Amino acid sequence: MPFSPDQIPSSAAPYFEDVSSEHHAWLPCFSHGCTFNPELFCSIMMNMVRNPNLNSSWLFRADILYDDEADDEADNDDDDDNDDDNDGGNNQATTTTAIDTRKLPEYDRPVLREIPKIPRQRTLVRRLIPRSEKRDKPMNQTCTFHRAQQSETSVTTLVIYTPHVSSLDDLPFYHPKVRGIAHLHQWNPETAKGIISVHFLGGPDEDDKQRLQDPKIRRVAFHLLEILHKHGQGSALGYVKRVHHDVVLPQARFQDRYGYLKSKYARQLVESWAEATDPGKHVFEDLGIAAFLIELWTDMYKNTNTPFPGFVDLGCGNGLLVYLLTQEGYDGWGFDARARKSWANYTTPSGKSPSGKSLEEKLLLPSVVSCVTGSGDADDTRREDISNAHDGRFEPGTFIVSNHADELTPWTPILAAMSQCPFIMIPCCSHNLTGDRFRAPAPRDKSKSKSTYASLVDWVSQIAEDCGWQLETEMLRIPSTRNTGILGRRRTSGLAASDLDVEAVLAKYGGVKGYYANVAKLVKIGPRGH
Repeated sequence: MPFSPDQIPSSAAPYFEDVSSEHHAWLPCFSHGCTFNPELFCSIMMNMVRNPNLNSSWLFRADILYDDEADDEADNDDDDDNDDDNDGGNNQATTTTAIDTRKLPEYDRPVLREIPKIPRQRTLVRRLIPRSEKRDKPMNQTCTFHRAQQSETSVTTLVIYTPHVSSLDDLPFYHPKVRGIAHLHQWNPETAKGIISVHFLGGPDEDDKQRLQDPKIRRVAFHLLEILHKHGQGSALGYVKRVHHDVVLPQARFQDRYGYLKSKYARQLVESWAEATDPGKHVFEDLGIAAFLIELWTDMYKNTNTPFPGFVDLGCGNGLLVYLLTQEGYDGWGFDARARKSWANYTTPSGKSPSGKSLEEKLLLPSVVSCVTGSGDADDTRREDISNAHDGRFEPGTFIVSNHADELTPWTPILAAMSQCPFIMIPCCSHNLTGDRFRAPAPRDKSKSKSTYASLVDWVSQIAEDCGWQLETEMLRIPSTRNTGILGRRRTSGLAASDLDVEAVLAKYGGVKGYYANVAKLVKIGPRGH
């Protein structure tokens, strides 16, 4: 069913009565037919209550402060698979179970509206968290669910959002200048068809009524109905969510850390960007990865008696991620085949490289390659042309970061196993173990996409599994379609790193013949920047 709503005339009578406040009436704005039933409508609206970012790009998430109904069975996942904005994307909300409202601070208590003939069934209070608190502060909002079955052919469901403000002037930028928002679902069980509509609450004075006729306000109503229609019809057609965020870390912690890093570094980094690439993508992307790693390391090392063991960034590219992590107090370093213009801005004396620098121009020549090829291999003659190389052996425990490392991506879990180091790899472009571009075989799970990227992710995951890693996967909230984070921090039960037959793994995945020749080319032409 294509989206083609009917605009309701401003002279139309309210669809439902509100006796909460004298002279306040709900103005109907747009309506549209639907084929999703009341149960789906409520499920979709609960998802939108938890994920206000689906309706507004200015918002990060909603923290649920109060819910008068236990929601253990609720689905907290958002229904949007894409995460292509610059600020961390679509979200799950923090939830809580029902508590006594008298124990809540006054500003957190529900603000209830009474709708005759459509009794209230559920009440929640959420706190809307904006992407930038420099522009606006968080705001509380009461969300109530109402339902009534007037007859065998009529079921009415209503969801009302009421902001906790004393006047329209107190509303933040990200909320339309209205006293309330309502989504109405009218359903006929016999025909299995219904009507959805969006309504705004108007006040008693003439200026308030005129405001509701403003084209900007009308566009907001149009957008709200469009999003409801999209998600409702998708659910009716059997849409199944493919991407799940916040598997490893809670959404709120990541976003709070990201917001802190963004406010601290973003402007300065964008304005001083030295590369030819787009700072609007790379700065926010690395801020997101840094936020994830910092929160991840907080969990991993908070209960240990040893300090953070340090990190190394393989194929560190522009060096920004290393800079952010070291600036936040995490010792580590990165290396790449070619230095970048940015390095002059980011190089600091901190780090764990032999030279004491945080960014170094080095090639990766794993020691195991020599063992496999042997000194008589024609490939081996290339070694004399290559200097300043790293053998791929790191101090045990060093956290290995492989962020869009291209040629080094499939090596990451192998080196991690050999050095007994945890790792994260974020695959990007597809290369085999020799550094050649190639198309990985289709994923083992036939229900998954057969795209080049999906194939690469599954292929490097297989390598990691054969190296004895118990994998965790997180779809990172970064402005990139290459946002799969594959995390290895635990070994598969019963399989020690010392038991790994590295040569067998290399042979299984195509061998390493030609590796030295490809590394020599990197010295001559340089890798692609990132």
